[in-house]
Amino acid sequence: MKRRVFVGGLTAAAGLAACARPESSCENGASASTETFEWSCVTSWPPKFPGLGMAVENLAERIERASAGRLKIKVYGGGELVPPFEVFDAVSRGAVEMGHDASYYHKGKVDAAQFFTAIPFGLNYMELNAWIHYGGGLELWRELYEPFDLVPFLCGNTGVQMGGWFNKAIDSIDDLKGLKMRIPGLGGEVLRRAGGTPITLPGAEIFTSLQTGAIDATEWVGPYNDVSFGLHKAAGYYYYPGWQEPGPGLECIINRDAWNTLPPDLQAIVEITCQSITTDMAAEYTNGNANSLQQLLADPDVDVREFPADVLQHLKKIARQVVEEMAATDPAVAKISKPYYEYLAKMEANSRISEKAYLDTRET
Repeated sequence: MKRRVFVGGLTAAAGLAACARPESSCENGASASTETFEWSCVTSWPPKFPGLGMAVENLAERIERASAGRLKIKVYGGGELVPPFEVFDAVSRGAVEMGHDASYYHKGKVDAAQFFTAIPFGLNYMELNAWIHYGGGLELWRELYEPFDLVPFLCGNTGVQMGGWFNKAIDSIDDLKGLKMRIPGLGGEVLRRAGGTPITLPGAEIFTSLQTGAIDATEWVGPYNDVSFGLHKAAGYYYYPGWQEPGPGLECIINRDAWNTLPPDLQAIVEITCQSITTDMAAEYTNGNANSLQQLLADPDVDVREFPADVLQHLKKIARQVVEEMAATDPAVAKISKPYYEYLAKMEANSRISEKAYLDTRET
């Protein structure tokens, strides 16, 4: 699925990226390589879906522009080339060069991968970004994916999500018992232990499943994407905060052989663009969520509620137990969870006297 041709000429941006690498030739500001590549990228998202789906479209478009067309990427939405939850396998075996999804979709295949999307009551967007790029998280991630011939990059974040849509009020922990809820990752296991039934569904199937009663509740993202799916027309109770996904990171995964064929300047362009998409996506969701929440708050058929404190405390206790049990039997989880929670402890102290203190002051 990869075709390579040779062309002459490079943009200044590509040349500068190459000059940042010692193995590149910088005479006349040009890269030592003029080879070009055409890749395929599969995703878990509905085609061109606002936010999630468009982030990877933007990734491909910006990489092509920055590389002056030397790296072109064709994006396929979930189900167009491979099923939404088979992105990891398709890229790992080299059927395609690139994928874009969420690492917690790999639960059951590589459980430790969930730390790089979201851990219930864990790191938020800014904290996860800091851990990945400055706290040692990226090194742990790369080591974890190495046996699968994958090179991962943080590439997107929605910010703290909502707790989800429910067809009944959640007044106590007993109200979760018997509840069929679309909720992936560790959040799903926490719900199961609280008495509910977690169900994994791709985004495109959520509305119909909720509307027909196949599920009783769902979490998806936040107001921006939830309104796009029309979830407010299928359930009336909208709960916050998103304890299950406090700042979920998305991943760009690249087949290792494909990655190694890229010259240093194109590797640099991919890496820099992934970081750019993460920042851009967070800004898009902050704006989109605020606008869509206004619409939902004005809707008489939508009841926006905060989870009861005792429900959150119970779920938090279960969440930590789940991770501790996983760490006891899975060496990879044990290796990653220890530095993750150490970093979380530092972030809690810092966020308490910075972000939280400021927001508390602003709201009084």
